[in-house]
Order: sequence, then C-alpha cells, then structure tokens
Amino acid sequence: MDLEERISLVTRNAEEIITLNELRSLLETVDRPRAYWGFECSGLMHIGMGLICGLKIKDIARAGFDFIIFLADWHSWINNKLGGVMENIRLCGEYFKQCFEALGVTSAGNVSFVWASDIAKDIEYWEKVIRIAKSSSLLRVRRALTIMGRELEATDIETAWIFYPCMQAADIFHLELDMACGGIDQRKAHMLARDAAEKLGWRKPVCLHTPLLSGLKPQAPAETVEKKFDEDNKLSRKIGIKMSKSKPENCIFIHDSPEDIRAKIRAAYCPPKQEEDNPILEHAKYIVFPEMGFIEIPRPTKYGGPVTFERYEDLKDAYLRGEIHPLDLKNGVAEALIKILEPVREYFKRKPKLLNEMLKLENILGNPH
Repeated sequence: MDLEERISLVTRNAEEIITLNELRSLLETVDRPRAYWGFECSGLMHIGMGLICGLKIKDIARAGFDFIIFLADWHSWINNKLGGVMENIRLCGEYFKQCFEALGVTSAGNVSFVWASDIAKDIEYWEKVIRIAKSSSLLRVRRALTIMGRELEATDIETAWIFYPCMQAADIFHLELDMACGGIDQRKAHMLARDAAEKLGWRKPVCLHTPLLSGLKPQAPAETVEKKFDEDNKLSRKIGIKMSKSKPENCIFIHDSPEDIRAKIRAAYCPPKQEEDNPILEHAKYIVFPEMGFIEIPRPTKYGGPVTFERYEDLKDAYLRGEIHPLDLKNGVAEALIKILEPVREYFKRKPKLLNEMLKLENILGNPH
C-alpha cells in the first residue's frame, strides 16, 4: 500500500485531522506508528462506538499503525460510570474486549488492549499528569470537562473531575503515541495534550476526530438543545443529540436482534428530501458504505423496483430528489445493519456469559434494555 492509499484510508470519513501535514510526515518517517482510542467502560456497546469507532480503528490498523484500544477504567471511575464501582467497570471492559473481537476489529493482529489501571501503577505516569496540570490553567482544564459528557457551565463538579483531562492528555504521552483518535467531542482533551507538548518540549500527537453518530430520534432541526457542551453551537448541538446508550430506544446495540434493529430504524426520524439531521442517511454514510461498499434499497415495483447504490453521494442525491422514500431508505439501512452485525450476534450466542452479566448489571442499575 503506497503513501497516498494509507493517508486515504486513515482520513476517510474523519471529521478532522490535526494536522494532515503532520500525518503525512508521520507516515513518511515512522515504520510502525502508534495510535490509540480511549473508551470509558460505561455500559452496553452501541453502533456509534462499535461501528463508527471500530471501522476507523480497522482502517488505521490496515494503514500500518500499531493500535491500542485503551480501556479507561480509572477515568470511568472518576466519571461515576456504572455506579462508580470498579468491579462493574472492569466487567464492562472485558465485555468491550469481546465486542471488538466479535466485530473483527482485533483480527489484524496489530490491535491490542491496555487498561488505564496498568499505566496508573507507574509513578512516571503521575509525573506526566502533574506536569500537564502545571502547564495548564484551571480555566483551560475546567472547560475541557465536556469530554466527560458534562455541561460546559456545570457548577456542581467533583474535585476528581479536574484530574480527568490531565490524565487523558498524559495517557497519550505515557503510551508513546504518534496519533490520538476520538470523536469530535474529545477535541478539547487532544488540544490540551498538544498545547502541553509545546510547552514541555514533548512531541505533539497527530489528532484524528470522527463524526458523532446521531441518535435515531434527534430533536427536530428547529428545536434547540438546552444543555451546552461546547462554545461552538453547532458542535454543542451535535454532542447533545449523539447516540447514547442511556436511551436504548434511541440507539442500536451491536448485539440487537434483527427484529429490534428493524423496529428501531422504522421508528427513527428520517425527514424526506433532507440530509441534515437525518440519522438514517448518517448510518448509510458512516457505516454501511465503508463496511459494505454498497447499499440495496428494496423499493416497490411501482416506484421503480429495488435499486443498488455503490456511492453515498448517489444515494444522497436520489434521496434529495425524492426518488427514494424514507421508508424504503429505512428498510435498506436496517437490512444492511442486520447483515453487518450478524457476526456479533453469532459470537454472543457462542459466548453469552459477559453479555448476560452486563444485561443483569444494567437492570440492577436501572437501565433496562
């Protein structure tokens, strides 16, 4: 694979690369660059995580990176995930390992797992946390708390939360990474790391940010999201309507049954002749085409019959012209997702233990699925 192919693979469907020139230089000069993606262990895995993140990890690994999936158990504990009980958090992390295995993310051989608690044992890690904290103002760190899913102007905050952005930045340097990956909602942590690197004379990481997959029932475009997660109103709204495991009816879990997938997609918001704020077109763009390379729309004969698209742009244009009905689009996306997720369902039929333990935990914590 030549340089341009590797760059194309890394950057496809990315929201932002900081910076593209640095990425090019990295790929030109480092034989096996190191990248990571950090995940809070916080509940059942939905397709925003499993497929948006998983597909991008596979792209980056195929492009020749050694990739670390970072299971952020300490960060999850600080952020009070799963009741703030480390035993629950560790269970979830082991379940995440199985999810990524079922999705084929780890099959390339150059994708590995690291726990936050593994590096937290090292005093040099905490030295990096302190150095980053000393190089940053309290206001800067305070405004980065939105990476935890917290509101920009939240007032009742725990002191422990202040450690979180400095730890997330320190993770990057302690793991000796060349590139840090995350959703666009993690941008502030990565910019904190780059700023600290400049002040401390450390190597700046390239940063790759992916789009946030909208929930299936986002607020209508005319409405506003009351909570503010970023100074940029557009990004703040996108964070506010992103797919969340806390709203089961609003997301698709990677091990959902075909019946559940069809029902959830059928009930989803899908405005006719409109791309903006259309979660079903998002699912086609960011999941179906990258994974399958095409989509089949099962259209009734009287409306032209079934049609296959091999490029997202062609599907979008046909939809905007009104040639594809929202229900037909939903049916096509649902069947594609069912096919993509079939290996996951089969995997957990063979190995149901951790999934069943997670479902039981979610019920105990009051998040029935």
